[in-house]
Amino acid sequence: MYTAHTDRYADMPYRRTGRSGLKLPALSLGLWHNFGPDRPVETQRAILRRAFDLGVTHFDLANNYGPPPGAAESALGDALRADFAPYRDELVISTKAGYLMWPGPYGEWGSRKYLLSSLDQSLHRMGLDHVDIFYSHRPDPETPLEETMGALHSAVQQGKALYVGVSNYSPEQTREAARILGELGTPLLIHQPRYSMLDRRPEEGLLDTLDELQVGSIAYSPLEQGLLTSRYLDGIPEGSRAASDSPFLSADTVTEDLVRQLRALDEIAKSRGQSLAQTALAWVLRGGRVTSALIGASSPRQLEDSVAAIGNLEFDPDELARIDAIVKP
Repeated sequence: MYTAHTDRYADMPYRRTGRSGLKLPALSLGLWHNFGPDRPVETQRAILRRAFDLGVTHFDLANNYGPPPGAAESALGDALRADFAPYRDELVISTKAGYLMWPGPYGEWGSRKYLLSSLDQSLHRMGLDHVDIFYSHRPDPETPLEETMGALHSAVQQGKALYVGVSNYSPEQTREAARILGELGTPLLIHQPRYSMLDRRPEEGLLDTLDELQVGSIAYSPLEQGLLTSRYLDGIPEGSRAASDSPFLSADTVTEDLVRQLRALDEIAKSRGQSLAQTALAWVLRGGRVTSALIGASSPRQLEDSVAAIGNLEFDPDELARIDAIVKP
């Protein structure tokens, strides 16, 4: 029987999400591609237990995480029953809907039918009566935003979600989503954008919009699919994501110029007493504009290395200038 560490809240910083009462850990665990039937169940459960012991109280999912789609939610459901039943109220569990989940015209995008059906399926897989955050995973170019936001509002009204968020929405779409939700009486809690030292798009208006709206943010891919780790400092290693047929990171991405940039960033990380991954996570969290950063893990040890980033989240102006000189477009 798993018993959580009594000092699990001693070191992890918790940040208020926008103007809500909800605080998230600076680092949250994403159950993306390491929680499916191709991974040992005990390894998955060990990662979750270690995360919670380190103060990572937020587990982030989506309906299609796995593989196959739905597997990550099922894996979390098993872990909740086996290990975390006494701790449910200490956890923030989020899921999303928007990408393809089942065949036919009702299995993706942003219709009311799809979003609420997907949430019901997610709750069933996880064995929960509600999630803490339910997201629209991507904007739908054909469904009126009023319908998509209305479905999120209904999820809250039905008691199936406590808060709602959006992911991959532009600044303009985010502003309109917040307006619609505000009129319905369900505030927009959080936005989940892709953000890293190598992907600065949220700096092109989104972060300013979230500040103005007092909406929280949680960054996904802060390590840029593993590029911002030590794995690619000498090119593409065997067994890496870039060496496989992964649709998320191709070998063409790992150019000589990129490797040169990664090595320069690694030198800055060493001067900070951190690994490159730790510095990349700290950079996303610098200054407090981002509420939380999502980390993935294939082992408890990898998780521990990422969580150690919280030991130094501060950057001096010279460090930031050097980083910008290396990677900013």
